[in-house]
Amino acid sequence: MAHMRCDFFSDVLEMGTSVSVILPQAPREQIGGPAPVHTTAEAPPVLYLLHGLSDDDTAWTRNTSIERYAAEHQVAVVMPRVERSFYHDEAHGQRFWTYLTEELPAVVASFFRVSQAREDTFVAGLSMGGYGALRWALSEPERFAAAASFSGVLDVAEPGLPEARADLYATVFGSQPTAGTDSDLLHLLRTRVAAGTDLPALRVTCGTEDALFSGNERFLAEARHLGVDVAVDLGPGDHEWGYWDAQVRAALAWLPLAADGDDGRVA
Repeated sequence: MAHMRCDFFSDVLEMGTSVSVILPQAPREQIGGPAPVHTTAEAPPVLYLLHGLSDDDTAWTRNTSIERYAAEHQVAVVMPRVERSFYHDEAHGQRFWTYLTEELPAVVASFFRVSQAREDTFVAGLSMGGYGALRWALSEPERFAAAASFSGVLDVAEPGLPEARADLYATVFGSQPTAGTDSDLLHLLRTRVAAGTDLPALRVTCGTEDALFSGNERFLAEARHLGVDVAVDLGPGDHEWGYWDAQVRAALAWLPLAADGDDGRVA
């Protein structure tokens, strides 16, 4: 695999930013590398992998074996940097949602050879990034074949959470409550189901010892109520990198990647 960090100027953010990228490569002589594969002119599938609140675009490569896992499936991985924005156009700050959903895919398409097809495009993330992944997938379901959240903040209106993060919420969301808005994943899910939208495949994982577990349960209860099929793993685990390393590998195996010959989905 090829691994690089690309520094470029964002017109939306009006400043320089960074994105870390892993691109498929299967060299025949690399010791310990992936088995040689038959390469074609087809652009590889792409996973947008989103970081958490205290992280940046390098967090996944520094704390997990994502490069090795991506090599198993020959998938490109794009890891953007969005600071502490909750992947939003902040009420008092930068337009990170516009950057993520409009500018970043265009930049990736212009810089790198990756597939633009819905069936080859996926998004996942941890904690704040798990929220961002599902928000992006539910906001633009026509873009993604699948989306996964690991220990995500899946209920931003959870009682006590806005108060515990008062300064952050004021910066990102402003003074208005998030419940019932497009910032609310439960509201987005209801809206999409009511409209009969073809949703991406969804996967939600959270450790039972995680402080965000109750919010994940509420999201999943709403999904069940609406009849939305979600792949679920709520086994033992906490809010830490050992758990996320295992979960991102499991999510890659679950993605409906044509090259794998089996979409690996679970009921």
